[in-house]
Amino acid sequence: MRSFESLVGIIQMCWFWEEMLWLTVQEGGSRPPRTLHFLGFCFQVITGGHYDVDCRLEDPDGIVLYKEMKKQYDSFTFTASRNGTYKFCFSNEFSTFTHKTVYFDFQVGEDPPLFPNLLINVLMESACVSIHEALKSVIDYQTHFRLREAQGRSRAEDLNTRVAYWSIGEAIILLVVSIGQVFLLKSFFSDKRTTTTRVGS
Repeated sequence: MRSFESLVGIIQMCWFWEEMLWLTVQEGGSRPPRTLHFLGFCFQVITGGHYDVDCRLEDPDGIVLYKEMKKQYDSFTFTASRNGTYKFCFSNEFSTFTHKTVYFDFQVGEDPPLFPNLLINVLMESACVSIHEALKSVIDYQTHFRLREAQGRSRAEDLNTRVAYWSIGEAIILLVVSIGQVFLLKSFFSDKRTTTTRVGS
């Protein structure tokens, strides 16, 4: 029975920044040193700029398995034929001012069977397996929609902040223009008294 591990996280990236993470894949006990591993990797940018980021995945030998530029979200699955440390890197180097928040999920291995000692798959057990698979899909959908909700909330808060600043700026400009018009009209109707000087002989 193979083990199943999942690495889930959220990282905050500054502008012009690169973040590299490491994940070591290995078998414990008496497992052979070279075993096929099923690996799944997905990410999504939650906040920042145009919601895009560069992503790269390398195997223990430094061979690039996956590389995408300026992606908002993506998923990648592959079968690793060896153990070792896999590096996945998120880069925000192309961005000059904006920070990014990235959600990622890295899964190693396959789900262990619900009934490992069962020889005959009866109707009840097959129904349990079907329900288990459906619940896994529900969890994936919930995660996706939570990320979409967080992304929409961030966009709405950013828009609200910009509208507030724009309104304050318009109010200040309106106040300055109003005061300027009052002084300008006052200068039109004010009496300008001319003083004459008499030159004595």
